[in-house]
Amino acid sequence: MADKMWAGRFSKEVDETVNAFNSSIAFDGRMYKHDIQGSIAHAQMLGKCGIISENDSKEIIEGLKSILEDIENGSLEFDMTAEDIHMFIEAELTKRLGDTGKRLHTSRSRNDQVALDIRLYLRDEIKELKELVLKLAEALCNMAKNHTETVMPGYTHLQRAQPVTFAHHLMAYVQMLLRDYGRLEDTAGRMNECPLGSCALAGTTYKIDRHMTAAALGFDAPMENSLDGVSDRDSCIELACAISFIMTHLSRFSEEIIMWCSWEFKFIELDDAYATGSSIMPQKKNPDVTELIRGKTGRVNGNLMTLLSMLKGLPLAYNKDMQEDKEAIFDSVDNVKLCLKTFIPMIETMKVNAENMRKAAAGGFINATDCADYLVKNGMPFRDAYKITGRLVAECIDRGLTLETLPLEDYKKLSELFDEDIYNAISLETCVKERKSYGGPAPECVMTQIENAVNKINRLK
Repeated sequence: MADKMWAGRFSKEVDETVNAFNSSIAFDGRMYKHDIQGSIAHAQMLGKCGIISENDSKEIIEGLKSILEDIENGSLEFDMTAEDIHMFIEAELTKRLGDTGKRLHTSRSRNDQVALDIRLYLRDEIKELKELVLKLAEALCNMAKNHTETVMPGYTHLQRAQPVTFAHHLMAYVQMLLRDYGRLEDTAGRMNECPLGSCALAGTTYKIDRHMTAAALGFDAPMENSLDGVSDRDSCIELACAISFIMTHLSRFSEEIIMWCSWEFKFIELDDAYATGSSIMPQKKNPDVTELIRGKTGRVNGNLMTLLSMLKGLPLAYNKDMQEDKEAIFDSVDNVKLCLKTFIPMIETMKVNAENMRKAAAGGFINATDCADYLVKNGMPFRDAYKITGRLVAECIDRGLTLETLPLEDYKKLSELFDEDIYNAISLETCVKERKSYGGPAPECVMTQIENAVNKINRLK
């Protein structure tokens, strides 16, 4: 079993159960690159500031690089009895360099070391998440380009409401994803301050250069307050919140895909590679991918609540409760990446049944608003037009007709403002094409939405 770095104060070994309970290397081991990256910057600063010799600094840096190489090539495995990844790497360095390795931790605490590592790790993860969000937004834009005139019903309360196009529907999700990207970017910006040098909580009496280490590690600046430097976990919570937004948007879209795949809708069909079958019913093709995404959203939202609850009662500065931050945020990151990586090709390969969408749009009187607007454009107050159109819909329901098939004489019974051109005014194609207000479903408006989104995506890449 590895010796504890803090064992000098204690007269006996930690209970084996407590040691296992206290250990975090099983999940924080993934931060080994970032721990070594931070330690190299710290060693460089110690040498430059004369806190340790230049030779010791160089030897430590080479030792750290060799540890990184050995971990990556598989010749060095983690000691699972080590308390955490930070202690493992320092112990391995000391094993290789002796007293020189023991100098690395000068003017540093595990408190600021842990705070640094998780920021470095999450900063890299955010970069990958941003790329995935943009890829999904791009895939939706590409699909939307082919469906600017694919008419489908738009819904409120899950009831057919007004006609839109499939492209218009897809572009709503693109806007959500672009906001998700912005949240990730904002989180990364606020996260980009360096806690290294905060030490345990009160800084150090050594003449360190925190600006040097911050710059070496790509941070905008060192954190202003050493207490905040070691006790802040806002960055984890903020990222968990941003991820919950992404997952919520994926879950909403998944719910629609699940409905659209059903025989009751049949608006789309998923590629066989992104669906599963039944163990007993040979006809089944289940949208399991989207159902899993919908389920994982609850798990990710739970991680956010874990982080908020963990932090809410903690006094300054560091408390061991904070070790609970990693499993929650790592799980959220892992799951959103998995969902995005699966969702993108699923969207790219799904088939759109435009005929069924158009057929659904023809039912449900979704052109009723346009019928009322026809009267308004001919001089009638909207509330009167609304009432007359409602009576027309009731008449159609009683007689098994639609507004398109209701005879003109029945229109004229309720208002002489109706004429033959009513049928053109309420055709689904007209209803869509005339909705030219900014952001609306008219093909030209949706093309503008697509162009604007593609331009933004290209700028962000």
